[in-house]
Amino acid sequence: MAAIYPDLAGKVVLVTGGASGIGEAIVRRFAQQKSVVVFFDIKAEDGTRLARELSGQGLAAHFRHVDLTDIAALRTGVAEAHKAHGPISVLVNNAAHDERHPTEEVTPEYWDDRIAVNLKHQFFAAQAVLPDMKAANAGAIINFGSVSWMAGQGGMAAYTASKSGVIGLTRSLARDYGPYNIRVNAIAPGWIMTERQVTKWLTPEGVEELMRRQCLKRKLMPDEIAKVTLFLASDEASACTSQHYVVDGGWV
Repeated sequence: MAAIYPDLAGKVVLVTGGASGIGEAIVRRFAQQKSVVVFFDIKAEDGTRLARELSGQGLAAHFRHVDLTDIAALRTGVAEAHKAHGPISVLVNNAAHDERHPTEEVTPEYWDDRIAVNLKHQFFAAQAVLPDMKAANAGAIINFGSVSWMAGQGGMAAYTASKSGVIGLTRSLARDYGPYNIRVNAIAPGWIMTERQVTKWLTPEGVEELMRRQCLKRKLMPDEIAKVTLFLASDEASACTSQHYVVDGGWV
């Protein structure tokens, strides 16, 4: 039986990158907890379909088409979510893109784009919801990192730089806003079997490496990350802040 967190019922939860992959699993889990879930994504068709499905089940899920690299659009999206649904209690900064990029081919423009996609929006989303959380003297922010930089993965330096930066962002926000009872934590997923990962990267050689490096000799699924996210957002994690939770089956 899935865990139930009564304190999450009715809370407004904002999830970035919620239309597919890990983000979709997170949206589903919060909706099942009777939270009011607002999720942003650039995948309009997928987001609309997910919101329609969950709404058809009597759950509260609201999709907004937002390009998170457009900070003005991000701020507008947060303001509209607040106006429509009330103060935001939980922010899940999930959105990212692990596009590979040979170092020799990276331009300044591409570097800036990767930072915008994988790190910058996390800061500005947090900045946008902090007034609601300060007013409530409560809140939870969960930022998403990655084990890629911890494992020393190559071939995407801008991505791994961004994801390691998430840890500094998390600890700084936790220190600054702890006096307002706002908890800020980070999750570092391992190799999670989203549709994108399976389609693009799951080769026989990849499976062999996974089974060799993970302590758990099985594939990890998006819902396993969503479960940890729920816990960190709930009052069951009331003493947890400024931490970095690795959920990777024992890879690193």
